[in-house]
Amino acid sequence: MNEFDPTDLVSHSNVFDPTVANWDAVPRYPLSADAARTLLYMQDVESHTVIYLRELLSTRAVNDPEIAGFLATWFYEESAHGRALARFLTAAGHRITPRPRAARGLGERIEALGITCIAALWREFPVVHMTWGAINEVTTLTGYRRLAQLAGHPVLAELLGQIMRDESRHFGFYFEQAERRLAASVRARRITRALVERFWDPVGAGVQPIAETRVLARYLFSGADGRAAARLIDRTIHRLPGFDGVALMEAWIDRYCPSDQLADAPTPRLQQASDAA
Repeated sequence: MNEFDPTDLVSHSNVFDPTVANWDAVPRYPLSADAARTLLYMQDVESHTVIYLRELLSTRAVNDPEIAGFLATWFYEESAHGRALARFLTAAGHRITPRPRAARGLGERIEALGITCIAALWREFPVVHMTWGAINEVTTLTGYRRLAQLAGHPVLAELLGQIMRDESRHFGFYFEQAERRLAASVRARRITRALVERFWDPVGAGVQPIAETRVLARYLFSGADGRAAARLIDRTIHRLPGFDGVALMEAWIDRYCPSDQLADAPTPRLQQASDAA
């Protein structure tokens, strides 16, 4: 692999440009409650990147020059995505109540401690981060594509198209890194797969209420087209060495989103701006 150049990623990103979307046109088109709720979830996940970065930098990953260089650009772009999505929601007439980033639940603190301990003991631990990142990025990329199709909002589709170009490059980096590292070690393949099968949840599940993750999964991955998108995520990760047949997105949906149960939990961070004034 050629040496990674983070400036190349930056040069291809323009989502931070204020002219990336016609913001004045946003309120001219309707945005359904399901689309707004899904968008809020995605905005929160993108804004949570700083916490994930903190966890990554506490592991051996920071010692790898390729990964460290990538993370600088990845954080820059993911944070810009969060700001752009927040601006869209505001322009659409919704008001977002920011959630403190420093506060972490008990589960998150235990997970972070476990990551730190395993990373300290296992020299090849960055392969887990790269594999996890590949899964999350292809899930996010597919989710944005589905949202653009379902929402039917032309300005949102344009904005998500810009974001997806960044996410596609992020996925490419994670996948290549994971593929190369998994191929080099039988032990890495076995341990990484075991950790993914035991602990993986859809991106954002650790920082959002489970009811919100279920609502998002039903909205994006229901019906024939939604299930096809979920299967595409799984088939993409099956291409990684040692991951053939691993149960991921479709299995999670079957387990946590049975069709006979509906989650109508309120979304307190999202309100009509006029109601919140």
